[in-house]
Amino acid sequence: MATSRLLRTSAAVAAATALLISGCSSGSSSPDAHASSGRTAEAGAQRPADDATLRPLPAAIPANLRPYYDQKLTWHPCGVAGFECATMKAPLDYAHPSAATDLKLAVARKKATGPGSRLGSLMVNPGGPGGSAIDYLQQYAPQPASVRARYDMVAMDPRGVARSEPVECLTNQQMDRYTQTDQTPDTPAELSKLVTAYRDFAKGCQARSGKVLRHVSTIEAARDMDVLRAVLGDKKLTYVGASYGTFLGATYAGLYPSRTGRIVLDGAMDPELDSRTINLDQTKGFNTAFTAFAADCVKKKDCPLGHKDAADAGKRLAALFKKLDAHPVETGEARKLTESLATTGVIAAMYDQRAWPVLREYLAQAEAGNGRGLLTLSDSYYERDPSGKYANQMYANPAVNCLDLAPPFTGPDQVRAALPAFRKASPVFGESFAWSALSCAYWPVKPTGTAHRIPAKGAAPIVVVGTTRDPATPYAWAQALAAQLSSATLLTYEGDGHTAYGRGSSCIDNAINTYLLTGTTPPKNKRCT
Repeated sequence: MATSRLLRTSAAVAAATALLISGCSSGSSSPDAHASSGRTAEAGAQRPADDATLRPLPAAIPANLRPYYDQKLTWHPCGVAGFECATMKAPLDYAHPSAATDLKLAVARKKATGPGSRLGSLMVNPGGPGGSAIDYLQQYAPQPASVRARYDMVAMDPRGVARSEPVECLTNQQMDRYTQTDQTPDTPAELSKLVTAYRDFAKGCQARSGKVLRHVSTIEAARDMDVLRAVLGDKKLTYVGASYGTFLGATYAGLYPSRTGRIVLDGAMDPELDSRTINLDQTKGFNTAFTAFAADCVKKKDCPLGHKDAADAGKRLAALFKKLDAHPVETGEARKLTESLATTGVIAAMYDQRAWPVLREYLAQAEAGNGRGLLTLSDSYYERDPSGKYANQMYANPAVNCLDLAPPFTGPDQVRAALPAFRKASPVFGESFAWSALSCAYWPVKPTGTAHRIPAKGAAPIVVVGTTRDPATPYAWAQALAAQLSSATLLTYEGDGHTAYGRGSSCIDNAINTYLLTGTTPPKNKRCT
């Protein structure tokens, strides 16, 4: 399970959990276990050199890009009542724009409802990378009435994602096999099979999506956002980004500080970290989340991991994974619950503590030989619907991640050397996370990005939100991003789960809503529960 794909939004996970209770799968914003990697890194990794800084682009719009900035969108009703959609053109390659290679990017909006004067457009992105911003806007995005009244709510599926020139890699049947690949190889034969799976995945992406693979970086997506800002008629960008969406939003601020308006970055990433460090940090983060789950579980009568303590519960879960590695269990369909699918199912429940009761139930079922529940959790995480179809995020995620940063590992020997650090970070998940991080080593396109800091000097005040026990984007990342951004204020949520806005804390919601409506940032060092 490549940990970079673990960046996803809590709103989507909460919705998925609710649907899981009725036995359905859900669209959420997460990437694929094996298919991704990227924003991860090595123990002891170094911060970038002093000159590794994202610098602003010239304020003047180049003449060869002017046609994109001056285009007019044709809006039409679509999808959900009250929303309208359009298609925006963007250059495949900003260095060499050409109408012959233009991309068509999907956009949706819901106009301000009033009362009160319109404040402009508010763009949202749920993360991933690879999450559909349009789906998020229409189904899950926090849209309090006070904010919705004053802003046109807007979303654009980033290039390579969902409705915007989507990256494709495998057939659904191939993806089923891929997600079941053993990600904790115990023998040379198992390792060979894992490496072959990574290679075949990469070859599939090249064969099906070679045109866009070199041009789905975060910087290019941020440039698309500036085109959309202009096309919508906004002088400055107002934006709420979650998880990976914080990296996208921070990148925008770094490129266009003079055009940066009210920006909320919730569940923040640290752009200064290399890919192996990020993987290791996330491994620690999920260990923290599991420890919180386990400490709660052992107090419950229905806890399938015993009633001793969190450490013992971790040993029992590791034993269950080991048993499934040797003997997958039935699920009521052709696929059995393997160790890899079970691990993904458990990880899915770590994003929001509201999923903990469901996880206890499904772990008990798996112990009894019924893998259906954990398989359902895994399917929701992979965005596999009941018909067996996988969403594009499974493919867009590695396409972005493997382009944005150099791979965390270049071969199996490096993974083996790093295993002790990953096992120390998480006795339960460490080995799986380490091997999953190998996938970008076989990517068909060389990375174009590097770790860097983003000062965004001259940008308007920005609000960075961090959750103290966030598994996917550790709190230290929010602290680091807030320190980098010259105009940032850090807002802290003391709690569990991934991201904070719209998750039940009136303290967090009121602070963010006030900022979006008035521009007033939260007090320095404000903490909420």
